[in-house]
Parts: sequence; C-alpha cells; structure tokens
Amino acid sequence: MKPVQSELKKWMKQNKNFKENYLKVRQEVLNDPEIKEFLALHPQITEQEINKNLIKLYEYKTQSKQCDQCKSFDSCINMIQGYSPVLQVESNEIHLVYEKCHNRVHYEKQKEQQRLIQSLYMPKDIFNASISSIDNDKNRQPAVHEMMHFLKGAKSALPKKGLYFYGPFGVGKTYFLGALANELKRMNISSMLIYMPEFVREMKGSIKDDSINDKINYFKNTDVLMLDDIGAETQSAWFRDEILGSILQYRMMEELPVFFTSNYSLDQLENQLAFSNKGGTEKVKAGRIIERIKQVSTENPLAGENRRDL
Repeated sequence: MKPVQSELKKWMKQNKNFKENYLKVRQEVLNDPEIKEFLALHPQITEQEINKNLIKLYEYKTQSKQCDQCKSFDSCINMIQGYSPVLQVESNEIHLVYEKCHNRVHYEKQKEQQRLIQSLYMPKDIFNASISSIDNDKNRQPAVHEMMHFLKGAKSALPKKGLYFYGPFGVGKTYFLGALANELKRMNISSMLIYMPEFVREMKGSIKDDSINDKINYFKNTDVLMLDDIGAETQSAWFRDEILGSILQYRMMEELPVFFTSNYSLDQLENQLAFSNKGGTEKVKAGRIIERIKQVSTENPLAGENRRDL
C-alpha cells in the first residue's frame, strides 16, 4: 500500500483547482462569526494549528448547534444524531467534541417515561393542546393568567408551586395540562401527565413485576408532575398514604411543582380522600394529603360550559 501522503500529493497535482477551493473554504470557515469569536478567545492558537484542524472547524461550521437548525430529534441534520458540536482548546490544540442537544435530552426523557409507564390512557388531542387555542372567555382568564405566570417564572427558575384546577366535568381542565406540557417542552422542561384512575391501577400492577420503586422515584423527580382527575380513582388507604403521600411529601420537601385537575375543590377532595374502600373514614390522613397538595400547588377554580357537548 502506498503512503497516504504521497497519494494525497499526487491527487492534489491532478486537481489544479484544489488550492483555490481550499483557500475559499478556509476563508469561509475563518469568517464564520462563532469561529471568529472562538479564535479571538484563544489567541494562543497558531496558524499552523488552525490549518491542521481546518476540517474540524469546517465540520463545526456546518453543524446545527443546540437544535438551531433542527425542528425535532428525528429531523436532526448533524453527523451524530442528537449531538451538538463544541469547540475546545487543550494544551493549545483545537478539539471538536459533541454533547447532547436539547432535542435529544427531551427524546431520552420521553423514552424513559415510556419505559416506566405503559398505560397512561390520556386522549390524543391532549398532546396537541396549545395555550393559543384555549377559549379566552371570562371564566378561563384567571386560570390562563396563573398558567402564564408559572411559565414566565419557569424561564429563569422552576416555580415551587403548580396549580390545582377544579371545576365541573368537561370544562377543559385536562386540556389546560396538555397545553402547559407542550409549552414546557419548548422550554426543555420535562413533565409527566398522569390520568389518576389508571395511575392507581398501574401502581398496583407494578407490585408484580417489582418496578414500583423505579416508577415512584421517577414521579418524585420529574421536573413538573401533572395529576389529572384526582379524586376520581377508587380509593385505597395504601395508594393514598404509601404512593400519593410519598410522592407529594418528596416534592414538597424538594420544592418541585405539581399540577392537578379535579371535579372537587380541596375541601371536597379532603372528604373524598377520607373514605377508605374498606369502610370508615380517616380524616387525619386525608388532611395530611391536602396539606401536601397546598404546599405544591395553588387552588384555582375553572368554570364554563361542558365542551364535550359542543
């Protein structure tokens, strides 16, 4: 096999325009604003080092940085899907490394969610919900205002409290959660939206495959937890105290927000949670859950027409 360098020289001689094209590409690379800034921050880098690593600089120039040219993980244009290029200097040498982009981080979080929970049973239209499509009537304005206030705060730091939406059947409480989840996604903040009656069944089933602790830990730590239709599930003291109570206690201590929807106000929910499926009432334990809900959310009524009948 002939040495690579001799073969390269032979090829260059055969291509008269190579030098001209090389200089053109070099100029384009060095005129790139981000590369110019990088080189200005590292004046110790020599011309020889630049020439030696021109292909790395060119690669950096042509790649999408943190999804600025990619609409989604699936439409990633980069050489390594879901990874964004970063220029670094070590011992006065240029290095090109790749780190996970925003879309890949979100994609992996979604995969993790799918692995842990297989049966959320949320309606498909909820995942297409948007704040702009929420009817802006007087009954909804206070709730929309509170939701926008939360999102504004989340731009700098995740607020400590979510919202507890309660109101009649069909007024759009679940849609609010879907719209919020989509806005959080755009901000690279993960959320988990759970339909409570199925959540109860899911956790009971998890005892058999020994996955219950993994799931509880995930719900404890997800950025924003959303519990839809709390109070509608068949009540058991075990789920109320060991599962729901444990998750809310952790999120309260860690100051992580939770969003709820319910047909019940907090006072009504306390009575609902006090009843056990084994009979009798446990007002103290129900009151403890309500206090935790108050620590991780703010109560907001939501009124209006039943939109499922429209």
